[in-house]
Parts: sequence; C-alpha cells; structure tokens
Amino acid sequence: MFRPGSPLPSTGHAAESAMNSAGAGQPRPLEDARQPTAAERVRTLVESNASTVLSIPGTDSGELDAGAPTARTVTADGDVLLLVPGDSPAARAAAHAQDDDLTAMIEITDVAPVAVPHRIRGRGWIAGWLTSLSDDARADGVALLAERHPVGDLLGVGRVGAGGWTVLRLETGEAAVDDLWGAESVEPDELAAAEPDPLVHHEAELLQHLAAAHEDQVRGLCTLLGERAATGGCGLGGRAAVPVGLDRYGLRVRFADTGEGIFDARFDFPDPVTDVTELRRAMHQLFEASLGD
Repeated sequence: MFRPGSPLPSTGHAAESAMNSAGAGQPRPLEDARQPTAAERVRTLVESNASTVLSIPGTDSGELDAGAPTARTVTADGDVLLLVPGDSPAARAAAHAQDDDLTAMIEITDVAPVAVPHRIRGRGWIAGWLTSLSDDARADGVALLAERHPVGDLLGVGRVGAGGWTVLRLETGEAAVDDLWGAESVEPDELAAAEPDPLVHHEAELLQHLAAAHEDQVRGLCTLLGERAATGGCGLGGRAAVPVGLDRYGLRVRFADTGEGIFDARFDFPDPVTDVTELRRAMHQLFEASLGD
C-alpha cells in the first residue's frame, strides 16, 4: 500500500544514514549465514526496547521527542500501535487530523547492549498515516500492547487530551531496515506476516552475560573460522571478541586485532532456537565445537 506523501527515506538513503551514524567501516559478515528476513528484522525492532523517534511533517521535532512512544507493537494487519502521552503533540495532531491523512514516520535505532566498536547495529523505518483509535479499537489495542509489553503505563490509557496515556495507530505504508545484514525495503503485507525473533526480549541480557562471564569461550569460537583463524591468532594476545548480536539462527561476534582490524563472524546454531532453554543447548554445542569436542 502506498499513498503520496509517505515520508519514508529511500533504501539507499537509509543505508547512507545508518552508515554515517555508525561510523565508516561498520563490519558486515563475509560468510553466508542463515538470517532473518528484512520483514522479521523490522518486526523485531518494533517489539524491542530500542529507542524510537516519531516524526510528523510540520511538527516541531523537539516537542515530539518529549512525547516519544513508550511501547509499540504490530497488529495482525501490519499496522503499528504506539503508546504515547495523552497530551503529547503526536496525540493532539492525530486527534486534530480526524479524517485527513496525517503522514508520520517512526525511526528505531538499534544500539548494541555491550561495549563494542561501531555500536549502532542498525535502524528501521516505518512510514504511513497516524490516527487516533476509537473507544472500541483502543480497548483492543491496549490488550495487544499489554500482552506483548506488560507495563504499568497501560493502566492509565484513555482518550487524547485526557492526561495519562493513549494509543495511536500508524497505518503502515512502507518500511525499511538498514542493519548488519544490509539495507532492504519491506512491504506492509510482509510486515504483517512476519514474526519477531523469539529472543528479542532476552537478547540484551544474554549478550551482556556472554561478554562478562564467557569471554574466553566467546574468543575461542575463533577456532571455527577456518583459514581466517590462522591470521591474528586465537590464543594469548590474539583477537578481542565481543558478542554483538543474537537471534534464533545464531550468534554474531565482532573480532578485532592489530593485523586485520575489525570484522564480524556468524556462528550458526545446528537448528533455529525457539526459547532460552534451547539457546543454552545451542551455545554449549558451539563452545564444545570450538574445543574440537
């Protein structure tokens, strides 16, 4: 679905923007690996805790920043529900527009939860048309948000301008993602059909745990890199290794050394995981493989 005036930047612009913000030389994996689709990556960003900026043409960005969405989720139709302050500029603009098209865009910035070079992992954009919800639709929207983001703020959801919080709908016109996998556009029906990664609500904590408690084992994964393991060294004085990304398909590690600079490597799990229990087994298999067991 597309309407004139949808403010989404082009995929090329998205790539340039994310690369400029992340810094030159953002590593990309050199090897082929199983990966989530672009729609799944956008959906995962929406359901994550990554920071979100809401833009409405003609509305002061500083005012919008003060009323940034607290929670968000995707409906079965592929639209995005946004929990915002009831007296925020976005809520007032949506109420004032009524039946008129109010173009808007959200930009989600994904920052690695661990200290690592080029810490911005990517960005996602969803552009479309912002509307207030009717009383009946608001009740359904609150229920969906509460199911996926159980936050106390939802208890005070009401009408626009009534104080507390309200739920807005961003009808998806188009979407795009530019991340460590690359830059791609996403159609509304693709976003509607996509599922978020099952580890989305655990990834930050898991990466921090791996970096703090399993540093040597993560570095040891370098032995699985084949010929590349011989350059830079996998032993003492070898590469620094930081776990920078985790999804159902595998682990992404960022290696750095004085000889080759920085590069990312993906370590696939034997099978996609569906929860943290399966993830633990998959990680143990990876660590055992790195030891030659």
